Amino acid sequence: MEYTKPVHEVADVIKTHRYELEKEGKLNHHKKRVFTNLSQCRTEKLGYHIDQCDHDQCGYVHISYNSCRDRHCPKCNGLKREKWVRQREEDLLPVKYYHVVFTLPIQLNQLCLTQVVIMYNLLFQSAWQTINKFALDHKHLGAQTGMVCILHTWGQTLSLHPHIHCIVPGGGMDKQGKWRNTKSQGKYLFPVKALSKVFRGIFTDGLIKLDKKGVINLEPKFIVDKKYLHPLYKTKWVVFAKLPMHNTKQAINYLGRYTHRIAISNHRIKSIDNDMVKFSWLDYRDSKTKEMPLPVIEFLKRFSLHILPPGFVKIRHYGILSSRKKTRAINGARGYFNVKPPVSIKKLNWRELFVLIYKHDPMICPKCKIGTMRVIQSSLPQIRGSPNLKLPVNTGFYTS
Repeated sequence: MEYTKPVHEVADVIKTHRYELEKEGKLNHHKKRVFTNLSQCRTEKLGYHIDQCDHDQCGYVHISYNSCRDRHCPKCNGLKREKWVRQREEDLLPVKYYHVVFTLPIQLNQLCLTQVVIMYNLLFQSAWQTINKFALDHKHLGAQTGMVCILHTWGQTLSLHPHIHCIVPGGGMDKQGKWRNTKSQGKYLFPVKALSKVFRGIFTDGLIKLDKKGVINLEPKFIVDKKYLHPLYKTKWVVFAKLPMHNTKQAINYLGRYTHRIAISNHRIKSIDNDMVKFSWLDYRDSKTKEMPLPVIEFLKRFSLHILPPGFVKIRHYGILSSRKKTRAINGARGYFNVKPPVSIKKLNWRELFVLIYKHDPMICPKCKIGTMRVIQSSLPQIRGSPNLKLPVNTGFYTS
């Protein structure tokens, strides 16, 4: 599918209206830096490099402005995502994979805003403890399984909606180190309603411990032996499960769509006019795509809600898929299924990886298709200004 450049970008809104948000005191230092990165991505302010075709009869010149590489940038995560997908394919097993989503109720949104790291860490831990509890139960599996999970904090309208997407293999390793397939013959790995209740219990137990330590302040307080009386128990806790994916690559490619996704892509922005931003969103109630207008300040406020703290790990691996256990578990499972490991991409450089994924060499001249593009000049990031260059007549000038 051919790439089409979006007409409007998140960076356009940031450039023109970020300072109004800063005056309101809504941005901390880290969020200001992210906004700066996004607004300067692939502009002269981040520097550039000039490539020229080395073919004698061509000499085509291409100027590329540098990318910001921020994980919140709509333009910088394509290759990262594809690389992640290829690396996960090396760990695939010939079993069913299940997609499970753990969601926090809206009543916890305020705590998620004020205690970001604590609440999201608790979400990860509670989701894994829930899956692991069911997996170890001999009624369901009787072995330790694994889980790859990815945090998302947004809904379709950019509102705060913390949830994690998880991929769980249909099996695990027992205490003797042997692979054991799931006993489930239905469409779900474990009973969904039971998962929701156990997840609610584990997460609220974590909240109680944090409240007792004074890390968070719960109002109203939990009565330990009467947890069911608390308002959080009267709301619906959602654990959503989809049909198992029989094609293992389909499972990873599906999850890959979520790995490096940000709150909104540039292609969803339809217009920026009269201090209003209009963007498309999918209404899950009727599965129809609609458009939502928001004042630019409100749009930036909502976007900033989903900027994660520096260093926060949003993709995590648990159980037999964790770094410590993965090699032994996967080798054991491959022995059980008598399958050979795939060819690794770990030793490929960025150019070889690009060719593998996108099926063309980025260093081949786009004009003559014969010569190789060589770097003839580069510039470090600068505060302002643009390259002052006298380019040949046959120059192609565009950003990449």
